[in-house]
Amino acid sequence: MVKTLIFTATYNEKKNIKTLINKINKFKKNVDILIIDDNSPDGTGELLKKLQKKNQNLDILIRKGKLGLDTAHKAGFNYAKKKNYNNLITLDADLSHDPSEIPKMIEILQKKPFVIGSRYMKGGKCDMAWPRLLLSTIGNKVIKFVLNINCNEFTSSYRGFNLIKLKKLNLNMVKAKGYSFFMETIFLIDFLNFKIHQIPINFRNRTHGKSKIPSLEILRTLSRLFVLFFKRLSKD
Repeated sequence: MVKTLIFTATYNEKKNIKTLINKINKFKKNVDILIIDDNSPDGTGELLKKLQKKNQNLDILIRKGKLGLDTAHKAGFNYAKKKNYNNLITLDADLSHDPSEIPKMIEILQKKPFVIGSRYMKGGKCDMAWPRLLLSTIGNKVIKFVLNINCNEFTSSYRGFNLIKLKKLNLNMVKAKGYSFFMETIFLIDFLNFKIHQIPINFRNRTHGKSKIPSLEILRTLSRLFVLFFKRLSKD
C-alpha cells in the first residue's frame, strides 16, 4: 500500500488550519498529515492539539519559536523519509493551495519523481494582487532564465516528492533560507538529473491572516540565485 504524507508549516494560521485538515481528509485517501508550528502566538498550536484528538492521521510538532520555513520543510522531508513514506506532498497552510489537487499529485507520483503545482504554465491561474503578481511573475521568469531549468514555477510550496525515486535527494544540502529555499530545492532536483513535472494550479489569495514574505526576501533570493548560477556553470 502506498503511504503518502501531507505536510505544511504554520505560523498564525488558527483561522485556516481546521479547514485545511478537513479538506485533506475529505478525499479519504491513505494519507497522513504532519504540521509543524513555530509556537504561533495566535494559538494555532493549541488548536492543533485539540484537532489531533479527533484526527488519528494527524501528527504535530510545536517548535519553541519561529525557526524558519526552510527548517520546517527540511524537518518534514526528513520525517517522511524516516517514517518510510512513499510520497510527500507539501503545501501552504493558508488555503491558497487547493487540496483537491492532492489525488492528482498522488497519481502522478506513481510514475514521476517530482511534481509541482504551477501558477505560470498554461492553465495555471494566480489571484494575487497586481503589484505582488507582477513581481512574482517576473521573478520566476528571471530564475528560469538564469538557471536554465525547464520549469515555470520555482517559488510555490505545492509540491509532490516520490521518496522512493528521490533517494539521492537530501534537502539538508539546500543552503538557502526562508522562501529562497523553494527555488534552491528545484535547482537541486534538476542538478541531480531528476525530471520536473508540472501541473497547472489556481493560486488563491488567503482569506484570513497576512502574507509572511519579508521585504528582504527579494535581495536574499537574488544573491542566492547567482550563487546557483555559478554552481551550474561549474557542472557544465
